[in-house]
Amino acid sequence: MELKKYALITGASSGIGLACARRFASGGWNLVLTARRIEKLQEVSDHLHRQFGVNVQSFALDVRQLDGVTEFAGGLKQQGIFPELLINNAGLAVGLDPVHKAEIDDWERMIDTNIKGLLYVTRAISPMMVSRGSGHIINIGSIAGKEAYPNGNVYCATKHAVDGLTRAMRMDLYTHGIRVTQVAPGAVQTEFSDVRFKGDTQRAAQVYENFTPLSADDVADVVWYCANVPPHVSIHDVVVMPAAQASATMIHRQA
Repeated sequence: MELKKYALITGASSGIGLACARRFASGGWNLVLTARRIEKLQEVSDHLHRQFGVNVQSFALDVRQLDGVTEFAGGLKQQGIFPELLINNAGLAVGLDPVHKAEIDDWERMIDTNIKGLLYVTRAISPMMVSRGSGHIINIGSIAGKEAYPNGNVYCATKHAVDGLTRAMRMDLYTHGIRVTQVAPGAVQTEFSDVRFKGDTQRAAQVYENFTPLSADDVADVVWYCANVPPHVSIHDVVVMPAAQASATMIHRQA
């Protein structure tokens, strides 16, 4: 009997990470889920286990903390869990201010999460894949990693870094049988804008007015497809946008 595979998903308590957890559980994958909000994550884990009968491990993890990430990876190895798939989903945008007015703390949070956190987790998990000679890393990027937009400065820079890191990681790992993919969405209606605008729900809601944005499930479907193509196929990069969005700044809104 073939053993079920494990997918490790960061930032899995909400949004795209949660949608990916549901999609992969429904497809029979075991899960390792991480997030900072452990109470919510545990609820998610229990529900997915009951609904789909897969093994779901949940861990409180702040990807910005290198020591914590290293300890977490060591714990997985001690349990004999070696993820076949890593979905680097944890990320955020904070603030939408011009560079000369932006808050430095917002920059630090985005750099520490979107770049350093992705690197810390990848550095901790990828050696397991190298030792096995197979694996797949999917980085959740953004249209902001393909083009810049006004007041996006550091968020765009961090997602450009994800774009570049994905390509560089692929070059480092492909000879070890490891595929590396980026999925870069446009406008997705999740908690993203609530976080960006620091709880200003009215301003966040305006981002998605008068057009149909992507849902987290739409993105999860793309991630699922990328992860389940035949082993000889590698999807390097996917940009997925709402039909009403032509670029980072061009959205056709209908009153």
